[in-house]
Amino acid sequence: MLTKQDYEYFSGEAAKYLAKAGIAITEEERGRIEVAEYELGCIEKVGLELVVYVNTERCCAKELVLLPGQTCPEHRHPEINGEEGKEETFRCRYGKVYLYVEGEGDGPIQGQPPEGMEEYFTCRKEIILNPGEQYTIMPNTFHWFQAGPEGAVVSEFSTKSRDEYDIYTDPRIDAAGKRNVD
Repeated sequence: MLTKQDYEYFSGEAAKYLAKAGIAITEEERGRIEVAEYELGCIEKVGLELVVYVNTERCCAKELVLLPGQTCPEHRHPEINGEEGKEETFRCRYGKVYLYVEGEGDGPIQGQPPEGMEEYFTCRKEIILNPGEQYTIMPNTFHWFQAGPEGAVVSEFSTKSRDEYDIYTDPRIDAAGKRNVD
């Protein structure tokens, strides 16, 4: 479970990375930076920080911040009550992002699943995003992503985000509780 001290540290780091990327946020947005730690107790390896600008019935826009080597765990956005799952486009703004989606890979990958958790990172089709590059992930596609050595900032543009319904490869992750703060 995320402590207040951890929240303050990781949200503060996220604000610094957003500034490095030249992305201005308001004080109100700074005060609501979310820290996703996935209840695994290793946020420096598995986790991310984010700012949601808008999330309506039709669209969502947010900034995702990953500190150096930080990884968002493998998951997919399923169909919900007959509505197609989330389609999302990632656009790299700062650093390097190693994105992995379902499909055949072309050999060894550059990102590294967190040690001891390799079995929960099955996607091997590698897409490397540098600043200004983007990739669209179709609904219900398993994917995971990791920041390079400088960390990364990614703008996400998507259909409605319903993160509480995400399905993770790692059965220890409770999607509904992944952003808890004590």
